[in-house]
Amino acid sequence: MSIFTDSMFFGVSITLFTYFLGVWIKSKCKLAIFNPLLISIILIILFLAGSGIPYENYSEGADLVSYMITPATVCLALPMYDQMEALKKNAAGVVCGILSGCLTSALCILGCALVFHFNHQIYVTLLPKSITTAIGIGLSEEMGGIATVTVLSIIITGIFGNMIAESFLKFIRVTDPVAKGIAIGTSAHVMGTAKAMELGETEGAMSSLSIAVAGVVTVIVAPLFAMIL
Repeated sequence: MSIFTDSMFFGVSITLFTYFLGVWIKSKCKLAIFNPLLISIILIILFLAGSGIPYENYSEGADLVSYMITPATVCLALPMYDQMEALKKNAAGVVCGILSGCLTSALCILGCALVFHFNHQIYVTLLPKSITTAIGIGLSEEMGGIATVTVLSIIITGIFGNMIAESFLKFIRVTDPVAKGIAIGTSAHVMGTAKAMELGETEGAMSSLSIAVAGVVTVIVAPLFAMIL
């Protein structure tokens, strides 16, 4: 057993097993709260805590999975290419939607920092919460934030967005597929885009576009907001 747990394949195996178990549970329960990534995280924590296996043993192999984040994000350009005509037709609305989404995210973090008296390090750590991990880690480190906490905030944002996106958009009566995709992608990055793709091809394409553009906009906006507090 120790040979397996000391192997780099241990982390990969546990990660994939718990995730696919989460997918199976989601398919059976049909409830948004049973998010596969959330289930995987909980199961891994319980397993490591119960077995006494050091996190470092798990992380050595699990880090291999994280290397796929960037290429997986780039692959999201494919559905965007298929919806190029819709993008051109709604270019002005798309740009305004992404810009407003990025500014709203930054303003919310600023508001929370003022209300809860965050210090500067925690404040800048949370500023990249709504962009993809591949960009958020580097931005957080550049601003002096705590990269691991940034990753956690990005994951929580994505999971929460994935869980509530469809219901919330119905609640506020947003029906346009382009608007849905822009809203989901700008606020909940890749995890949100997974939900957007379930809603439709146009929603998925617009959400994919939002990930890239929101990442670039946040790289510009976040350092400016970082100087405020």
